[in-house]
Amino acid sequence: MFRKGHKLHSIFMGSCPKCHSESMYKKTNPYHINAIYDMHERCSVCHTKYKIEPSFFYGAMYVSYGLGVAIAVAAFIISFVFIGTSMAAAFFSIMGALVMLMPLNMRLARNIWISFFISYDPEAASNAHQNA
Repeated sequence: MFRKGHKLHSIFMGSCPKCHSESMYKKTNPYHINAIYDMHERCSVCHTKYKIEPSFFYGAMYVSYGLGVAIAVAAFIISFVFIGTSMAAAFFSIMGALVMLMPLNMRLARNIWISFFISYDPEAASNAHQNA
């Protein structure tokens, strides 16, 4: 979908933002609810530390809020405008979409937040391929 070296690759795949070689998360499926936030401390390939400072991912809450608003607006437009449901049904479709997509929203918000601070490094990626 997105090739390594693009910021979107790391955001959508949940891979290390510096080398794009491995997943930041211990379980790649975000719907393992009890392990949704379980992250490796460091990338085993380039040794990038994911939690840059204590409470680093609190900033991801702001990103999550923005993603939630986008999901709610999309659910409303699809339900009310395109399908033609009532306002009450549109409200329930918004609630359902937010609940069903909550694990994806939470992971995606973290991925976006860390990508603000750590950029792809082709040298780290090439070292990863040489060590493999």
